[in-house]
Order: sequence, then C-alpha cells, then structure tokens
Amino acid sequence: MTDSELDRYMRMYYKSVYSVALCGCKNPDDAYDIAQDVFLKLYTSDIRFTGDEHVKAWLLRCAMNRSTDHVRSYWFRNSRPLEDASDKVYRPGQDTEGHDLLKLVMKLGRNERAVMYLHYYEYYTVKELSVMLGASEQALRSRLRRGKARLKKLLENERNE
Repeated sequence: MTDSELDRYMRMYYKSVYSVALCGCKNPDDAYDIAQDVFLKLYTSDIRFTGDEHVKAWLLRCAMNRSTDHVRSYWFRNSRPLEDASDKVYRPGQDTEGHDLLKLVMKLGRNERAVMYLHYYEYYTVKELSVMLGASEQALRSRLRRGKARLKKLLENERNE
C-alpha cells in the first residue's frame, strides 16, 4: 500500500474507525491508539481489497477486534479511568439531543453497543453486519431488540429523574 492510498483511506474512514473503537473501549485516548494501530495494520497488510467498501468493512472489523482485545487485557481490567469517558463522546456538528442519546447508547453492554452503533450511526444493514461480524442475522436482530429495550428503559429513567 502506498502512502497516498493510506492518506485517502484515513481521510475517508478515520472517524468511523475511531467511533467504533470508542464504542468498544469507552475511552477516547485508547480509541485514538486503537485507530492508529488499525491504520498501521492496513498499511503493513498484504491483503488485496476488492473496493472501498471492503476496506471500510475490514477496518471496522479490525477496530472492533482490537478494542475487544484491549478491554480483555489485564491492564484495562485492573485500571480505572480518570474521568467518565461517556461525557467525552461527541461528534462535531451533532445536536444535543443526539449527543444525549449517544451517551445512553454508550451505557449499553459491549455487544449491544457495537451493533447499535454500526446499525444506526454507520447505517449497516443486519445482513451486512452478519457478514462483517460473523454472527447470524437472527442473533444481531436480537441484540438490536435488546439494545432498544434497554435504551428505552434508560430514557425513561432519565426522564423520571
């Protein structure tokens, strides 16, 4: 891969890769490191991609895997963040209502959070997610259903407070 190809992919997909990593680890600094690792892996990879969508799917899958590895690591399990990372989740140009909703999505379980983010924020279909994540469509629909139900409870609790 050439430097110009890497630059192009970083311009096109960095925000998505960073967001997926942030959904996985809930820490902006760790998400930044993971995104950098993923693009370094792309740069050094010998994989031949069939198109830009294939590259994007590969990058997002690598970001999810890398953030899962990070969360399972000894260091992550035995350390505490200095501040609550969910307060830092914000996308430029996003309205406050969307920001509040994304903060609630970040409170969901890791699997539900990742699937909900990819489906509702990155606009992947359940079929595309099934191929990308290696899970059945039915399992992903169940995660989406459970995630929506938990999100509804979180919204109701927030309104009652």
